[in-house]
Amino acid sequence: MMERFTAVIFVFLASCICRTLGQTCEGSCGGKLDSCSCHSTCTSLKNCCTDYKEYCVEVFPYSGSILGGTDFIVLEANFNKSSKIVCRFNNNTNTVGYVDENSRGHCISPLLYETGWVPLHVSSDNGTTFSRVGTWFSVHTGKLDSKFKATMVNSTKWQYYGTPNVGGTLEMTWNTTLVRAERVNIELWGYRETGEVYTENWHGEWKYLYSLATDQPNSGSFSFLPKPAENGFSSWELGSVRVSPSTYPDGMWNVQAAWTEDHALAWHLAETFRQNSTAWALEKCLAWDQLENQLPNFLSEIIDCPCTLAQARADTGRFHTDYGCDIEKGSVCTYHPGCVHCVRAIQASPKYAAGQQCCYDSTGAQVLTADSIGGSTPDRAHDWGSPPFRKPPRIPGQSHWVYDVLSFYYCCLWSDNCHYYFKHRPSSDCRSYLSPSSAVVFGDPHFITFDGVSYSFNGKGEYTLVTSEKKKLTIQGRTEPVNGTMIKATKLSAVAMKEESSDVIEVRLVIGHNSLEVLQNQKILSFTEQSWMDLHGVFVFAPTSTNVTVMFPTGAGVEVRLREGTMTSTVLLPEEFRDSTLGLLGNMNGDAKDDLVLSNGQIVLNHSNPEELFSFGASWAVKNNSALFTYDSEYLLDTYYYGTRHDFSFLPVFSVPESPDDPLANQASEICSGEGSQFCRYDILVGRSPKMGNATRLSFQSHISLVQDLKPVVSCGWLSPPNNGKKEGTTYLQGAKVLFSCDEGYTLKGSAERVCQQNGQWSGEDTNCVVPNNLAGIVAGSVIGAVALIVIITTIVLHSRKQKRKAAQPDGVVTIETF
Repeated sequence: MMERFTAVIFVFLASCICRTLGQTCEGSCGGKLDSCSCHSTCTSLKNCCTDYKEYCVEVFPYSGSILGGTDFIVLEANFNKSSKIVCRFNNNTNTVGYVDENSRGHCISPLLYETGWVPLHVSSDNGTTFSRVGTWFSVHTGKLDSKFKATMVNSTKWQYYGTPNVGGTLEMTWNTTLVRAERVNIELWGYRETGEVYTENWHGEWKYLYSLATDQPNSGSFSFLPKPAENGFSSWELGSVRVSPSTYPDGMWNVQAAWTEDHALAWHLAETFRQNSTAWALEKCLAWDQLENQLPNFLSEIIDCPCTLAQARADTGRFHTDYGCDIEKGSVCTYHPGCVHCVRAIQASPKYAAGQQCCYDSTGAQVLTADSIGGSTPDRAHDWGSPPFRKPPRIPGQSHWVYDVLSFYYCCLWSDNCHYYFKHRPSSDCRSYLSPSSAVVFGDPHFITFDGVSYSFNGKGEYTLVTSEKKKLTIQGRTEPVNGTMIKATKLSAVAMKEESSDVIEVRLVIGHNSLEVLQNQKILSFTEQSWMDLHGVFVFAPTSTNVTVMFPTGAGVEVRLREGTMTSTVLLPEEFRDSTLGLLGNMNGDAKDDLVLSNGQIVLNHSNPEELFSFGASWAVKNNSALFTYDSEYLLDTYYYGTRHDFSFLPVFSVPESPDDPLANQASEICSGEGSQFCRYDILVGRSPKMGNATRLSFQSHISLVQDLKPVVSCGWLSPPNNGKKEGTTYLQGAKVLFSCDEGYTLKGSAERVCQQNGQWSGEDTNCVVPNNLAGIVAGSVIGAVALIVIITTIVLHSRKQKRKAAQPDGVVTIETF
């Protein structure tokens, strides 16, 4: 206790001294003062003000559910038992914190209507002043690790409860450490959106509805037999169950809690649902159909789906795995039967914040809703939300549930009326999809441009890889010597990038070169809790310490991979970047001849001249005032910040030395073969590293595979089955065949087989099934009958005349008549 008291006194005195000198971090976090720093780089540069950690705070854990209720610690700040902690999130939402038995300050995260980093301010004087500054990361419920959520055991049963043959008790479980209490309440909260859609009066609302149980032991599990909700609460069809300490009143906001995922509240709907769930759901489906007829059409502004699964997984700048249908996790595709993998468009559409989802079967073909209930579906509200969040339809998760998921339950899952749903959510085929172009930097470093020009540039410094004035995109690369100064070759050690006013993202090698480090605006990011981060104007995905993907609103994507201590950086740019890029990765226009352009506009004519290529690379050295990198060590400051951005004193080896006496010659021959072997051999024989050479070979092969996966394909578009007939075949790419047949009693008119041709048109003619046509027989029969009738009548008339003449002649006179 005495030691703690002494520490508090020390910090207090240090703070007083700093204040006296005018060098305190209170109110200055992120800045650099005259004699010390409150910037995030001060820790590694060892020039922090003495009260830096007291006022510029870190928290643990740093992330939690968007629904709130996470208890987190304010690290290294000093509090006393009498401190009255209030935590303010996003400058407008306060929660009450507390001081624990170890004098550590705690905050409780609130219910938020946005994801990503939000500002955090902490007060220890009951909200009078908020002197401590930090950040909190709000996470979409679907992206939150299950260990931080209450789990609905057999969630399908929860959401089908009351439909035929689904009933009984429901069970939920949770980690008891998520709620620091001996006894808990189990509460139902509902979500809805009200007001006029697409106006300022459109709002989302979470509301406490009622308690399922109170003052229950915090045992980590709860079971109950659901009953239809009373007092009109059954009108709430979307919600979540919350477990919170029973010491708080029912429905109290922003207390420590564990939440289930938001879900369809089938289990509490009115008795009429249980009596006839199909009729109840159809009525809801029809009402939704009428609502959709009145809402704006968002389909024209969403991106088209990639044609193949390979394209969808390769186009990482614009599409990302849908966590509800992931081939890497066993293809559990509840809402998309028959599919093995789905992706979502990363960016919401500009005006309506709509989303796109694309699903694929085991053959890699896109599945369309016109052929299958499991097909790809667009979304009126993007599942992941979109900036500035907070209001429909941009609220992460919940807006998507209200406008896209509940309606799927009404029309498809609780009743068999999917045609209403797919009328408004038809699959987008891929006829307008254009693959991105890709370029790569790898090895010591070698380059393959967007238009396929390959070369090596072993300059030492910081260089512009890509710049696009049109799209305001800048990507820079830093190189450093391979294994010290004896080897005259370099390798990529960091990549920094930004687009328009986005955060600056830097991905770099850590010391030891065994993992990658990501920085946001010069601050190191931790991915120990979350692999996906919504940042300002950019998304970052880092599933492992050797794999980082950065995604910008224009659809530009940057993949950084670490192999054997070397970075490989791949840049993917959509077609909109055509004719607008410059830098070491070339002019993206499909013409290799003008790919390498010096910063002064001069074109490199001889791509095989290493000296000319070296001059080209050096011309793209970053200017001092435009560098995006972080300089948080003496080495980086001395080598790059204070020095020239291109080290003219560093002259690399331009060509591979070929000597049969080289001890690495045999390994180079064994490892390096086929296309791209020159890069592999350089890295072994010049870089003196067989491991690096092998990594270079793998990176080259990976890029070739990527180019192949992104290769444009021809789609002829969906073909409908004929009325009163059927079709065989649901693939619509070049070379695909679709067969048609008719039901019994109908005849096929048109083509029985159609093939998708190279020009994007189907062969043959439109196919129809018609009733057999007997008109010719009828006409022929009618003609024959008419002729026969005429003959008969003529015969009768002639015969009658003959009889009359015979009767009129005298006896004995004979008349000869020709008939």
